[in-house]
Amino acid sequence: MNLTHLDEKNRPKMVDVSSKNITQRLARASGVISMSQEAFESIKNNTAKKGPVLQTAIIAAIMGAKKTSELIPMCHPLMLSKIETDVIEFEKEFAFKLIVTVKCEGKTGVEMEALTAVSIGLLTIYDMVKAIDKTMKIGEIVLENKEGGKSGQFVRS
Repeated sequence: MNLTHLDEKNRPKMVDVSSKNITQRLARASGVISMSQEAFESIKNNTAKKGPVLQTAIIAAIMGAKKTSELIPMCHPLMLSKIETDVIEFEKEFAFKLIVTVKCEGKTGVEMEALTAVSIGLLTIYDMVKAIDKTMKIGEIVLENKEGGKSGQFVRS
């Protein structure tokens, strides 16, 4: 099996995408952070001492998507055309789900940007309320769907 990120001397390399066509690319990822009732309510009621948690997490997610190629070694820098976020509250579970959609016109996909955005956004929530609850749990970070490119469409079932 030939690994795409290793050259003939087994050294790391960035994949050459110069011969690929520019197409519309879209990826949507999500993840969940669960916490204590006290932490959940401080976020929901905007009473956390560090400020507006969800708004800050959304900004962090956007920044994370934009900085992905600086964080993931073999990831290509991309000119992103859209980053959209959504936060869903789960009252009974004391949890928030962060969903990020990233779009561009390019030669490679934006899955890593969407996944990085979700991770950074959830870590920001953790950072902002860790004084209230250090037992928070981040998980279920997944690619929900992607469009474009040679491999076409993927939808998580």
